[in-house]
Amino acid sequence: MRTDRLVAVLLLLQRREQVTAAEVARELEVSERTARRDLDALAMAGVPLYSLQGRSGGWRLVGGARTDLSGLTASEARALFLVAGPASTATPTVKAALRKLVQALPEPFRLQAEAAASSLVTDPQRWGASRIEQRPPRFLDALQDAVIRGVQVRLGYVDGKGVETERTVHPLGIVAKGPSWYLVSHTEAGRRTFRIDRVSSADPTDDPVHRPEDFDLAESWHEIADEIERRRAPLEIQALCEPHGMYLLRMMLGSRLQVGGSTTDGRIEVLIRGHNEYALAGELAGLVEWLEVTGPPGVRDQLASIGTALVERYG
Repeated sequence: MRTDRLVAVLLLLQRREQVTAAEVARELEVSERTARRDLDALAMAGVPLYSLQGRSGGWRLVGGARTDLSGLTASEARALFLVAGPASTATPTVKAALRKLVQALPEPFRLQAEAAASSLVTDPQRWGASRIEQRPPRFLDALQDAVIRGVQVRLGYVDGKGVETERTVHPLGIVAKGPSWYLVSHTEAGRRTFRIDRVSSADPTDDPVHRPEDFDLAESWHEIADEIERRRAPLEIQALCEPHGMYLLRMMLGSRLQVGGSTTDGRIEVLIRGHNEYALAGELAGLVEWLEVTGPPGVRDQLASIGTALVERYG
Protein backbone atom coordinates (compact mmCIF):
# COMPACT_ATOMS: atom_id res chain seq x y z
CA MET A 1 0.00 0.00 0.00
CA ARG A 2 1.82 3.10 -1.24
CA THR A 3 -0.02 5.50 1.07
CA ASP A 4 1.26 3.55 4.07
CA ARG A 5 4.81 3.76 2.72
CA LEU A 6 4.59 7.52 2.19
CA VAL A 7 3.44 7.98 5.77
CA ALA A 8 6.35 5.81 6.92
CA VAL A 9 8.83 7.91 4.90
CA LEU A 10 7.44 11.11 6.41
CA LEU A 11 7.82 9.73 9.93
CA LEU A 12 11.37 8.71 9.14
CA LEU A 13 12.13 12.27 8.04
CA GLN A 14 10.64 13.58 11.28
CA ARG A 15 12.84 11.26 13.30
CA ARG A 16 16.10 12.08 11.50
CA GLU A 17 17.47 15.38 10.28
CA GLN A 18 18.43 13.87 6.93
CA VAL A 19 17.89 10.57 5.12
CA THR A 20 19.17 9.00 1.92
CA ALA A 21 17.20 6.89 -0.50
CA ALA A 22 19.32 3.91 0.56
CA GLU A 23 18.37 4.44 4.23
CA VAL A 24 14.69 4.71 3.37
CA ALA A 25 14.94 1.55 1.27
CA ARG A 26 16.63 -0.32 4.11
CA GLU A 27 14.14 0.85 6.78
CA LEU A 28 11.04 0.05 4.70
CA GLU A 29 12.50 -3.00 2.93
CA VAL A 30 11.91 -1.68 -0.60
CA SER A 31 14.23 -0.97 -3.53
CA GLU A 32 16.18 2.31 -3.72
CA ARG A 33 14.30 3.12 -6.89
CA THR A 34 10.98 2.80 -5.03
CA ALA A 35 12.36 4.89 -2.15
CA ARG A 36 13.36 7.70 -4.55
CA ARG A 37 9.92 7.65 -6.19
CA ASP A 38 8.27 7.90 -2.75
CA LEU A 39 10.48 10.85 -1.74
CA ASP A 40 9.71 12.60 -5.01
CA ALA A 41 5.99 11.94 -4.50
CA LEU A 42 6.08 13.56 -1.06
CA ALA A 43 7.77 16.65 -2.51
CA MET A 44 5.23 16.79 -5.36
CA ALA A 45 2.40 16.52 -2.83
CA GLY A 46 3.58 19.70 -1.09
CA VAL A 47 5.59 18.29 1.81
CA PRO A 48 8.38 20.89 2.54
CA LEU A 49 11.11 18.52 1.43
CA TYR A 50 14.28 19.10 -0.57
CA SER A 51 17.27 17.05 -1.66
CA LEU A 52 21.00 17.72 -1.24
CA GLN A 53 23.34 16.37 -3.89
CA GLY A 54 26.85 15.09 -3.38
CA ARG A 55 28.69 12.75 -1.05
CA SER A 56 26.94 14.02 2.09
CA GLY A 57 23.64 14.53 0.35
CA GLY A 58 20.21 13.27 1.20
CA TRP A 59 16.68 14.44 1.81
CA ARG A 60 15.63 16.98 4.46
CA LEU A 61 12.59 18.83 5.63
CA VAL A 62 12.87 22.54 4.86
CA GLY A 63 14.95 24.34 7.49
CA GLY A 64 15.92 21.05 9.08
CA ALA A 65 12.78 21.33 11.19
CA ARG A 66 11.08 18.38 12.78
CA THR A 67 7.34 18.58 13.15
CA ASP A 68 5.79 17.24 16.36
CA LEU A 69 2.70 16.14 14.38
CA SER A 70 0.60 18.84 16.08
CA GLY A 71 -0.67 19.88 12.67
CA LEU A 72 -2.54 16.61 12.28
CA THR A 73 -6.22 16.43 13.10
CA ALA A 74 -7.48 13.69 15.37
CA SER A 75 -8.84 11.78 12.37
CA GLU A 76 -5.54 12.11 10.50
CA ALA A 77 -3.58 10.95 13.53
CA ARG A 78 -5.91 7.99 13.96
CA ALA A 79 -5.56 6.98 10.32
CA LEU A 80 -1.78 7.24 10.61
CA PHE A 81 -1.41 5.26 13.83
CA LEU A 82 -3.91 2.55 12.93
CA VAL A 83 -1.67 1.53 10.02
CA ALA A 84 0.65 -0.09 12.56
CA GLY A 85 -2.09 -1.88 14.48
CA PRO A 86 -3.06 -5.56 14.40
CA ALA A 87 -6.35 -4.87 12.61
CA SER A 88 -4.68 -2.97 9.77
CA THR A 89 -4.80 -4.33 6.22
CA ALA A 90 -1.28 -3.06 5.52
CA THR A 91 1.33 -5.63 4.57
CA PRO A 92 3.41 -7.13 7.42
CA THR A 93 6.50 -5.34 6.09
CA VAL A 94 4.85 -1.91 6.18
CA LYS A 95 3.34 -2.55 9.61
CA ALA A 96 6.73 -3.62 10.98
CA ALA A 97 8.39 -0.50 9.59
CA LEU A 98 5.73 1.78 11.01
CA ARG A 99 5.95 0.16 14.42
CA LYS A 100 9.68 0.97 14.46
CA LEU A 101 8.95 4.55 13.50
CA VAL A 102 6.20 4.87 16.10
CA GLN A 103 8.74 4.02 18.79
CA ALA A 104 10.79 7.06 17.72
CA LEU A 105 7.95 9.54 18.18
CA PRO A 106 7.95 12.00 21.11
CA GLU A 107 6.45 10.30 24.17
CA PRO A 108 2.96 11.93 24.08
CA PHE A 109 2.50 10.91 20.45
CA ARG A 110 4.04 7.50 20.99
CA LEU A 111 1.51 6.82 23.75
CA GLN A 112 -1.29 7.91 21.43
CA ALA A 113 0.13 5.73 18.66
CA GLU A 114 0.26 2.70 20.93
CA ALA A 115 -3.31 3.37 22.09
CA ALA A 116 -4.48 3.59 18.47
CA ALA A 117 -2.66 0.42 17.47
CA SER A 118 -4.47 -1.53 20.20
CA SER A 119 -7.86 0.22 19.94
CA LEU A 120 -9.43 -2.02 17.29
CA VAL A 121 -10.02 -5.76 17.01
CA THR A 122 -11.45 -7.37 13.87
CA ASP A 123 -13.58 -10.52 14.28
CA PRO A 124 -14.70 -11.71 10.81
CA GLN A 125 -17.16 -14.33 12.14
CA ARG A 126 -20.75 -13.11 11.88
CA TRP A 127 -23.49 -13.64 14.48
CA GLY A 128 -25.39 -16.28 12.51
CA ALA A 129 -27.20 -14.70 9.54
CA SER A 130 -26.61 -11.12 10.67
CA ARG A 131 -27.68 -8.28 8.44
CA ILE A 132 -25.16 -6.32 6.41
CA GLU A 133 -24.63 -2.71 7.39
CA GLN A 134 -24.12 -0.54 4.34
CA ARG A 135 -21.89 2.04 6.03
CA PRO A 136 -19.95 2.49 9.29
CA PRO A 137 -22.19 3.70 12.13
CA ARG A 138 -22.54 7.44 12.74
CA PHE A 139 -20.50 7.73 15.95
CA LEU A 140 -17.71 5.27 15.09
CA ASP A 141 -15.03 7.94 14.50
CA ALA A 142 -15.93 9.91 17.64
CA LEU A 143 -15.81 6.82 19.83
CA GLN A 144 -12.55 5.55 18.40
CA ASP A 145 -11.04 9.00 18.88
CA ALA A 146 -12.13 8.85 22.54
CA VAL A 147 -10.47 5.42 22.90
CA ILE A 148 -7.23 6.75 21.44
CA ARG A 149 -7.23 9.94 23.54
CA GLY A 150 -8.23 8.00 26.65
CA VAL A 151 -11.20 10.17 27.67
CA GLN A 152 -14.60 9.28 29.08
CA VAL A 153 -17.74 9.70 26.96
CA ARG A 154 -21.29 10.69 27.85
CA LEU A 155 -23.11 8.03 25.83
CA GLY A 156 -26.71 7.99 24.65
CA TYR A 157 -27.88 4.48 23.80
CA VAL A 158 -31.05 2.81 22.50
CA ASP A 159 -31.35 -0.85 23.54
CA GLY A 160 -32.99 -3.67 21.61
CA LYS A 161 -36.41 -2.81 23.09
CA GLY A 162 -36.17 0.82 21.95
CA VAL A 163 -35.50 2.24 25.42
CA GLU A 164 -33.04 5.16 25.36
CA THR A 165 -30.66 5.75 28.26
CA GLU A 166 -27.65 7.96 28.96
CA ARG A 167 -24.54 7.13 30.97
CA THR A 168 -20.85 7.97 31.26
CA VAL A 169 -18.58 5.23 29.97
CA HIS A 170 -14.84 4.58 29.88
CA PRO A 171 -14.14 3.49 26.26
CA LEU A 172 -11.57 0.68 26.11
CA GLY A 173 -11.71 -0.45 22.49
CA ILE A 174 -13.65 -0.96 19.27
CA VAL A 175 -14.52 -4.35 17.74
CA ALA A 176 -15.57 -4.99 14.15
CA LYS A 177 -17.62 -8.21 14.26
CA GLY A 178 -18.47 -9.12 10.67
CA PRO A 179 -20.48 -6.11 9.44
CA SER A 180 -21.28 -4.87 12.97
CA TRP A 181 -19.31 -2.55 15.26
CA TYR A 182 -19.11 -2.68 19.07
CA LEU A 183 -17.73 -0.44 21.80
CA VAL A 184 -16.15 -2.24 24.76
CA SER A 185 -16.30 -0.01 27.85
CA HIS A 186 -15.93 0.07 31.58
CA THR A 187 -18.97 1.47 33.41
CA GLU A 188 -20.19 1.79 36.99
CA ALA A 189 -21.83 -1.61 36.49
CA GLY A 190 -18.62 -3.21 35.23
CA ARG A 191 -17.56 -4.09 31.69
CA ARG A 192 -20.26 -3.47 29.10
CA THR A 193 -20.49 -3.82 25.31
CA PHE A 194 -22.54 -1.42 23.16
CA ARG A 195 -23.55 -1.85 19.53
CA ILE A 196 -22.35 1.36 17.92
CA ASP A 197 -25.25 1.55 15.45
CA ARG A 198 -27.53 1.93 18.51
CA VAL A 199 -25.56 4.87 19.95
CA SER A 200 -27.72 8.01 19.79
CA SER A 201 -25.12 10.49 21.08
CA ALA A 202 -21.43 10.47 22.04
CA ASP A 203 -20.04 13.50 23.87
CA PRO A 204 -16.38 13.21 24.94
CA THR A 205 -15.43 14.69 28.32
CA ASP A 206 -12.08 15.89 29.64
CA ASP A 207 -11.99 13.16 32.30
CA PRO A 208 -9.42 10.38 31.77
CA VAL A 209 -10.45 6.78 31.21
CA HIS A 210 -9.82 4.36 34.08
CA ARG A 211 -8.25 1.48 32.18
CA PRO A 212 -7.47 -1.81 33.97
CA GLU A 213 -3.73 -2.43 33.91
CA ASP A 214 -4.08 -5.96 32.58
CA PHE A 215 -6.79 -5.15 30.02
CA ASP A 216 -6.30 -6.74 26.59
CA LEU A 217 -8.96 -5.93 23.99
CA ALA A 218 -8.60 -9.16 22.01
CA GLU A 219 -8.81 -11.36 25.11
CA SER A 220 -11.72 -9.34 26.49
CA TRP A 221 -13.65 -9.62 23.23
CA HIS A 222 -13.05 -13.38 23.13
CA GLU A 223 -14.70 -13.67 26.56
CA ILE A 224 -17.57 -11.38 25.51
CA ALA A 225 -18.20 -13.27 22.25
CA ASP A 226 -18.22 -16.62 24.06
CA GLU A 227 -20.72 -15.28 26.59
CA ILE A 228 -22.98 -13.93 23.83
CA GLU A 229 -22.80 -17.19 21.91
CA ARG A 230 -23.79 -19.12 25.04
CA ARG A 231 -26.81 -16.85 25.50
CA ARG A 232 -27.78 -17.17 21.84
CA ALA A 233 -27.31 -20.96 21.84
CA PRO A 234 -27.65 -22.20 25.43
CA LEU A 235 -28.01 -25.91 24.64
CA GLU A 236 -24.80 -27.93 24.35
CA ILE A 237 -24.61 -31.48 22.98
CA GLN A 238 -21.82 -34.04 22.71
CA ALA A 239 -21.19 -36.00 19.52
CA LEU A 240 -18.66 -38.08 17.58
CA CYS A 241 -17.89 -37.19 13.96
CA GLU A 242 -16.13 -39.10 11.20
CA PRO A 243 -13.01 -37.16 10.04
CA HIS A 244 -14.32 -36.73 6.47
CA GLY A 245 -17.49 -35.10 7.85
CA MET A 246 -15.68 -32.38 9.80
CA TYR A 247 -15.48 -29.94 6.86
CA LEU A 248 -19.26 -29.88 6.43
CA LEU A 249 -19.75 -29.67 10.19
CA ARG A 250 -17.43 -26.64 10.45
CA MET A 251 -19.11 -24.98 7.46
CA MET A 252 -22.60 -25.46 8.93
CA LEU A 253 -21.94 -24.58 12.57
CA GLY A 254 -19.10 -22.06 12.55
CA SER A 255 -18.36 -20.75 16.04
CA ARG A 256 -21.03 -23.04 17.58
CA LEU A 257 -18.69 -26.00 17.06
CA GLN A 258 -15.92 -26.93 19.50
CA VAL A 259 -13.55 -29.68 18.39
CA GLY A 260 -11.96 -32.09 20.87
CA GLY A 261 -9.64 -35.06 20.55
CA SER A 262 -9.83 -38.33 18.62
CA THR A 263 -11.28 -41.56 19.98
CA THR A 264 -9.79 -45.05 19.62
CA ASP A 265 -11.94 -45.72 16.52
CA GLY A 266 -10.65 -42.56 14.78
CA ARG A 267 -13.75 -40.42 15.23
CA ILE A 268 -13.48 -36.89 16.59
CA GLU A 269 -15.17 -35.64 19.76
CA VAL A 270 -17.17 -32.42 19.26
CA LEU A 271 -19.35 -30.10 21.31
CA ILE A 272 -22.16 -28.33 19.47
CA ARG A 273 -24.29 -25.43 20.74
CA GLY A 274 -27.86 -24.76 19.65
CA HIS A 275 -31.10 -22.99 20.59
CA ASN A 276 -33.20 -25.99 21.65
CA GLU A 277 -33.36 -29.77 21.25
CA TYR A 278 -35.81 -29.80 18.34
CA ALA A 279 -34.01 -27.14 16.29
CA LEU A 280 -30.60 -28.69 16.85
CA ALA A 281 -31.83 -32.19 15.97
CA GLY A 282 -33.28 -30.77 12.75
CA GLU A 283 -29.92 -29.22 11.86
CA LEU A 284 -27.99 -32.41 12.50
CA ALA A 285 -30.40 -34.99 11.04
CA GLY A 286 -28.84 -34.68 7.59
CA LEU A 287 -25.41 -35.53 9.00
CA VAL A 288 -26.39 -38.93 10.40
CA GLU A 289 -23.98 -40.64 7.98
CA TRP A 290 -20.98 -39.02 9.73
CA LEU A 291 -22.26 -37.83 13.09
CA GLU A 292 -23.39 -39.72 16.20
CA VAL A 293 -24.95 -37.62 18.96
CA THR A 294 -24.05 -39.14 22.34
CA GLY A 295 -25.94 -36.73 24.61
CA PRO A 296 -28.13 -35.35 25.99
CA PRO A 297 -30.86 -38.00 25.59
CA GLY A 298 -33.47 -35.44 24.57
CA VAL A 299 -31.63 -34.61 21.34
CA ARG A 300 -31.19 -38.31 20.55
CA ASP A 301 -34.95 -38.79 21.06
CA GLN A 302 -35.69 -35.89 18.71
CA LEU A 303 -33.38 -37.40 16.07
CA ALA A 304 -35.14 -40.76 16.42
CA SER A 305 -38.52 -39.05 15.96
CA ILE A 306 -37.26 -37.25 12.85
CA GLY A 307 -35.94 -40.54 11.49
CA THR A 308 -39.26 -42.28 12.08
CA ALA A 309 -41.14 -39.44 10.37
CA LEU A 310 -38.79 -39.57 7.37
CA VAL A 311 -39.24 -43.30 7.00
CA GLU A 312 -43.04 -43.02 7.26
CA ARG A 313 -43.11 -40.30 4.64
CA TYR A 314 -40.44 -41.49 2.22
CA GLY A 315 -39.69 -45.11 3.16
